[in-house]
Amino acid sequence: MAEEISVKVRDLRGKKNARRMRQQGQVPAVLYGHGKETVSLAVPTEELEAAVRHGARVLELRGDLNESAFLREVQWDTFGTEVLHIDLTRVRAGEKIEAAIPVELKGEAPGSKAGGMVEHLVHAVTIECPMSVVPEKLVADINALELNTSISAADLELPKGASLVDRPDTVLVHCVPVGPSPDELEEEAAPVDAAEPEVIGRKAEEADSEG
Repeated sequence: MAEEISVKVRDLRGKKNARRMRQQGQVPAVLYGHGKETVSLAVPTEELEAAVRHGARVLELRGDLNESAFLREVQWDTFGTEVLHIDLTRVRAGEKIEAAIPVELKGEAPGSKAGGMVEHLVHAVTIECPMSVVPEKLVADINALELNTSISAADLELPKGASLVDRPDTVLVHCVPVGPSPDELEEEAAPVDAAEPEVIGRKAEEADSEG
């Protein structure tokens, strides 16, 4: 999904200027790719936050530049609330791009009810796909995730025309035991027949009574 965003070419660089820009409602950006020169830009914070909120990965730049760009990277502050900087790469209509897409878990794993714990091991996978179908996220359905089973990258449903760049056998999520299984608990709770302890001196007493 492409979203229009205003841009201005900026000449001033450095941390102090970047801080001043953010105070004025602008986010520093860099545009590169396709063998062209790297351009430093200023993007309105409000427009950028709206694009990120809508899950836009492809942006239509309007203003000092008019071209399509892929939102390659977003740098957040320590608390993840303020965008500090973004990297943009030039793209053309119909071009395929590589992108790291977040993986979100959906559903409830049956393995959890069997004493297991669901562990989300890999939170993003890299895919190659046409610019027009870059997804906001990929979903791993865990409704059939049993104890001691896993979901790999190959199990994800990708957009039409997309392919995995990461290894298909990359384990994204699994369900592992966190304690004794129900069967093991039953075995531990089962009574054990204990042999009668031998009393020291019993044989001697029995021999005396027989004599």
